[in-house]
Amino acid sequence: MAASTTTSQREYLRTLPGDDIRQLLWRFADRYDLQMLVQSVRAVARGPVARLVAQGGRLTHDWTPEKNALLAEYDAAGITASFMEPEEGGYLEGPKNLALSLIAFEIAWVDAGAATGSMATHLGLAPIHERGTPEQKAHYMSLCVPGMGAEPKRAAFALTEPIPYVGVETGLLSGKVRIAEWNEGEEPMLEVNKRGRFITGMGFANIVSAAVESDDPRMHGTMMVILEEGDPGIFDRGTPTKKLVHQLSSTSDPVFQLKVPASRIIGGYKVVDGKIIPNYDHGAIIEAVFRRTRVTVGLITAAKLLSAIEPLIRYHRDRFRGSGAGAPGSPRYDLGLQQKEDVTHRLLEVWSIGEACASLGFSAARIFDQLDPIEREKDRVLAEQGITGGMSMVKALRKRSVEAIEFLDQQSRSEALRNKARFAALEADPVIQYLVLDAQANVLCPATKLWNTGVGSRYMREAVSLMGGYGITEDCPGFLGYKWIDTQLEATYEGPEAVQRRQLSLTMTSEVFLAQFRTWIHEMRRIAAAEPGTGACTLASAMHLWIWTLEHLQQAKDANGQKLYQSNRQGVTFPMADALCWLLASRAQILDVEALRRDGAGAVQEGFQGTVDFLTDLCHIQASRAAGEVSRICSELVFGYMRHPSWDKARECNSCFQEEELQQIEGLIPGASGFTSEYIMEDGTHATKAGPCVRAPGLADFAKLRSKLDGCLSGALLAKDRAAESLQKVMIPAALDYPQ
Repeated sequence: MAASTTTSQREYLRTLPGDDIRQLLWRFADRYDLQMLVQSVRAVARGPVARLVAQGGRLTHDWTPEKNALLAEYDAAGITASFMEPEEGGYLEGPKNLALSLIAFEIAWVDAGAATGSMATHLGLAPIHERGTPEQKAHYMSLCVPGMGAEPKRAAFALTEPIPYVGVETGLLSGKVRIAEWNEGEEPMLEVNKRGRFITGMGFANIVSAAVESDDPRMHGTMMVILEEGDPGIFDRGTPTKKLVHQLSSTSDPVFQLKVPASRIIGGYKVVDGKIIPNYDHGAIIEAVFRRTRVTVGLITAAKLLSAIEPLIRYHRDRFRGSGAGAPGSPRYDLGLQQKEDVTHRLLEVWSIGEACASLGFSAARIFDQLDPIEREKDRVLAEQGITGGMSMVKALRKRSVEAIEFLDQQSRSEALRNKARFAALEADPVIQYLVLDAQANVLCPATKLWNTGVGSRYMREAVSLMGGYGITEDCPGFLGYKWIDTQLEATYEGPEAVQRRQLSLTMTSEVFLAQFRTWIHEMRRIAAAEPGTGACTLASAMHLWIWTLEHLQQAKDANGQKLYQSNRQGVTFPMADALCWLLASRAQILDVEALRRDGAGAVQEGFQGTVDFLTDLCHIQASRAAGEVSRICSELVFGYMRHPSWDKARECNSCFQEEELQQIEGLIPGASGFTSEYIMEDGTHATKAGPCVRAPGLADFAKLRSKLDGCLSGALLAKDRAAESLQKVMIPAALDYPQ
């Protein structure tokens, strides 16, 4: 009776989560500047961008005048200037990772190509922003700010080239640079030859950051060079790429053969023994760029998943209306396909994945906003000690990693058990704080890119299938078919999935990160104690299983005596990276909902409890799915490299019974023979199966952890049933707020 009373008093989700909820989930409720930016960007996305898509703007590869008109809309909305510092003509103070992520998310809600196009200049300027000289930053950043007098310049980033398997190996360059002139007492003039491939923004770019390799004994290694339209030589924007996706961004294969001064080398150079040596090779520059911009790409996919929810609910409810099959007020008329559990459960899986994608991406963006100023302070402190870069900095940071782990240990304790003086000293040390945040960022960045675009693309396919045949039409509500196709490109942008897995397989074994990961397990246990409905207990058990498996694999060997966890053993390292991504996404989702629960009661005026309860159920659904994926992957890796025992090898059947022995046991304990099939009969035959059952000495702890995890799944499908009921009751607007 009490249970039914509780159910009847449950508050359901009243409306889809709005800005008041999202601002709390993604931690910008106290940033009025970002709130206004979101509103400005949304007006562009659901106005000019949506109209262009609806009018067939995606049906051509060319950069048309209609597409080009979007650039002025981006300028007017503040998108173009959002990347610049106030002294360069921008308007946002401080780090901008979260701001740029919100911009990409809002535009990708309608069209991912438009989101990419709006950020193309940001990507083109990013090498200058991250590694340029002060003079280069001051000049080029301000050139691209609208409203500074002349028409703003646009930039592009030219890394990949027309070589086999382009985009897979960014270390291979065919672009070349030579010294064209070097007169005594004058600045050297360089000749740059580069043929780019799949370069975003080239339809309108005036400035290009190009990666090239020295083709001159008087120059050393690789570098990035700034090219400008108007430099002597060839600046050919090239043939438009015949993409099936992202047609509202400009992509082409440009050709450059230009003469430029050596001062265009990004980050500057020095002359040693008559040889030009760049201060940064191209690898160091793209590492600094991609470790931030990959997060934005992951959030583009997240936006699509969440944007699919409202169109799908509307389609399911309206499915039978107007057919005469159900009168108004009947369940068939009001709910349509939502009468069926399959529809609501599958939609909840799409929704929970979308929430987890967004949570993971925005958490990574916030980490980088914290990291950026600390990184500069770390560089200042080390420079005072005479450590300015290269291997000297690597060695210095490696020595301090023990202190970073000590800080994490102190941080995880209650205040009463901390060494307060020591903790305060470590907390105030920018080098230690850098090591802690950098270890997280090095994992969260590739994890966001890998999981959001990989898993997200699979669930966009699920969203399209839930729209029925309508999903593959041009006029599909919410443009879901386009969004599904677009995710295939996002999975390859800035490095395909193998690149992200490779990076994760290295960064996730950092001792600093693993120390942090262990504290996260306890963090989830504490949340589970207060809010068991979040699935945090399930997630903590899955995290425990993952880290046990990682430690086991780092020590274990396969049946042939080969070490399991090693660089080239990607059948081991890559699945572990995949499993970690599921855990990180679910954790970020739970932390977001806990932030909403903590801060939202007084800020959200109506329907707060129903929204929190629904999002909590989504957390439980997602934690359960993550646990299942981790359990499957870990079990396969732990047992999959063991050889299955054989009947014909005595050492592998030394625990088998002979038929005569079993008969003797049966005489003493009737029925005992039914508990084993591990016996060999007098004629040598045995049970019809591959061999004796596997026995795994030393894996008892793994079996216990997995058994515990199975039990932790309790309640997950009850949460899905509750959330499905909310789906049937939630109110949605009468129509989408952008044209079809």
